[in-house]
Amino acid sequence: MSVFRKLFGVSYQQMKAKVRYRILILTLLPILLTLVSLVFITIYWNISYTGTQLFMKVKADLAVANSTLKASQKQQQQLMEGVKASFGFQEAFHSMCRDDESRLAVIAGDLQQQRQSLDLDFLRLVSVAEAQADPDLRLMLAYTRKGNPYSGLMVLNAQRLARLSPELAQQARIELVPTQKAEPPAKRYETHGLLSRTLLPVPNADGEVFWYLDGGILLNRNTQLVDSIRDLVYEKGTLPERSIGTVTIFLDNVRISTNVPLHFFPRQGEERGRALGSLVSEEVRNTVLVEGKTWVNRAFVFDDWFISAYAPLKDIRNQRIGMIYTGFSESPFVHNYLLNIIELGTILMLVLFVSGLLVYRGAYSLLQPIERIHHVVNAVQAGRNVRIGPLGLERENELSNLAAQFDRMLDLLQQRNAQIQAAAEQLEMKVEERTHSLQEKTRELQENVRLLNETRQQMVVNEKLTALGELTAGIAHEINNPTAVILGNMELIKYELGDSAEAVSEEIDLIIKQVGRISTIIRSLLQYSRPGEFNAPLEMHELTPIIEETMVLVRHSIKQQEVVLISELAATCPVEVNRPQLLQVLINLVINAAHAMEGKGRIWIRSRDWYRNNDPDDELLGVQIEVEDEGLGIPPDLLGRIFDPFYTTRKDGTGLGLSLSYGIIKRIGGTIEVDSTVGKGTLFTIGLYHHARETSVGIYDGLQFAALIDRGSDISPD
Repeated sequence: MSVFRKLFGVSYQQMKAKVRYRILILTLLPILLTLVSLVFITIYWNISYTGTQLFMKVKADLAVANSTLKASQKQQQQLMEGVKASFGFQEAFHSMCRDDESRLAVIAGDLQQQRQSLDLDFLRLVSVAEAQADPDLRLMLAYTRKGNPYSGLMVLNAQRLARLSPELAQQARIELVPTQKAEPPAKRYETHGLLSRTLLPVPNADGEVFWYLDGGILLNRNTQLVDSIRDLVYEKGTLPERSIGTVTIFLDNVRISTNVPLHFFPRQGEERGRALGSLVSEEVRNTVLVEGKTWVNRAFVFDDWFISAYAPLKDIRNQRIGMIYTGFSESPFVHNYLLNIIELGTILMLVLFVSGLLVYRGAYSLLQPIERIHHVVNAVQAGRNVRIGPLGLERENELSNLAAQFDRMLDLLQQRNAQIQAAAEQLEMKVEERTHSLQEKTRELQENVRLLNETRQQMVVNEKLTALGELTAGIAHEINNPTAVILGNMELIKYELGDSAEAVSEEIDLIIKQVGRISTIIRSLLQYSRPGEFNAPLEMHELTPIIEETMVLVRHSIKQQEVVLISELAATCPVEVNRPQLLQVLINLVINAAHAMEGKGRIWIRSRDWYRNNDPDDELLGVQIEVEDEGLGIPPDLLGRIFDPFYTTRKDGTGLGLSLSYGIIKRIGGTIEVDSTVGKGTLFTIGLYHHARETSVGIYDGLQFAALIDRGSDISPD
């Protein structure tokens, strides 16, 4: 029955769901593709067409604003011509002598009344001499030579504004506001003023021009102009709800006249205000003021994104002095756009749901035979002996044929299951017996192989160590005699020279020490081959003098190489060691490091106090010594064999250097570790306890002795 469940249980259990969903998918897929295509076409149309329409609208708004600004200058000129043509002005003007101060005062008072009624910020009568002396009016005189008036934009500083009227200088002063997307302001206040100025010639009775009417408005803080342009461009109903239409006049990059709100959505008790003194974004400034182009695009306006249009404003010198801007907030359009997408998505989901429900109900009659097959499959899985039987369909129907074949297969399967069960029980017993026998023989074979390998390895090691001991004993006997003669003669030379020996005392002492070192090395060889017969005396030593002596001794060996020895000695804890043997270990490591660098490089010798868990607040264990080089490094697969005896790649190496060093350090309970990176270098770290520790295992336990069998194998430092 378990075989039946594996073969058919899952398949028929899933068949019903798969058929239903496949019918649903095949039926709904064309509808889904059509609706999704419709949504994407609508989105594309909205993005391309609506976006284009918005930019076209704001560009047209900018053109209207520009025209309105020019029309306001024209209207300003017409108002001043009306003043010039008025009876009162003409009577006072023609009755005035050239330097009649009293008449000038009367005309000035009359012009002051006319200025207030015409909403001008200044209106005055100036002579030709005054106009020529004024650097601002001098440029405008060139355009009025034929008796025609001239109007234009002009930027004046605070001093020049004060000459026109002290109130103008105060009105022009605007505090700058740091603004997002804009460069930080370089000053705190904007004191320059942007004027819309008109110069109108006033001829005398003979048609000669000796006087001019000079008038205009200051655009700084002038809300009447921008509000009138806004009301003209953005009438009620031209923008969506909550969308804000705005107009701004800039002096350079500063908003000096605007209806951009300071607070787009003010809180209770807060006024909307105007964003005077705020700055245009740096991107717009570069495009419009620096490059002189018109900007029609999205732009960040003070505190929100707007569909914006900017155009440069030029003064009477035809230089770019500011900008005029029109725009409206983008968020209501985005909100409406997203709302349309949500509505389309909702309609799409409703259509799919209704279509799926109709298809599912229509396909239910097709699924009834599959439901019956499914129930039979579940019953067979539960252990009941049932069959599908007739489905009430025509014999040629695929499901009817499937049910008949399935019933026949169940009959055959029931017979086969009984046969397989019997055969499986017999086979299981035979396999268990054979497996048990094979496992016993395998264990015996593995044990015999292990014993054979251990015996063979131990025999080879013992044979090599015995030969090495005999060879070392002979060498020791032959070398000890001449070293004793050298030592005796050096003592005799020192005695015979007497006081003269002081001149070469350092060399004599060095020779005596080196003879003692020879004896120590012979003793170490004997100790390696017969470690149980030698117990080197251990004493407390400071580590720094031993390392310094090591550096003195190795300089002679590496003097022909471009090798730099660098010492970083910080250890303070004394340790219990045999001084000559520790010297031998350090010399071996330094010489090996020099050989690994192929003639040049740096070698570091470091020492430091050794704490448990490397925590200075924890227990002091002893000292650590590091020897690091910049050599070729050791491959990772060979790193575990460098301490093996007779393991070397140097043609003149013995393969005993690191092995002896390993034995010396382990004999006093210390640690020696190595870390190497190919192409970067190798680091040896020695750990020495404050008091030497006895070890209960062999000092060479864990080393590989394959090199004793095959001297021609892989590399290892000497």
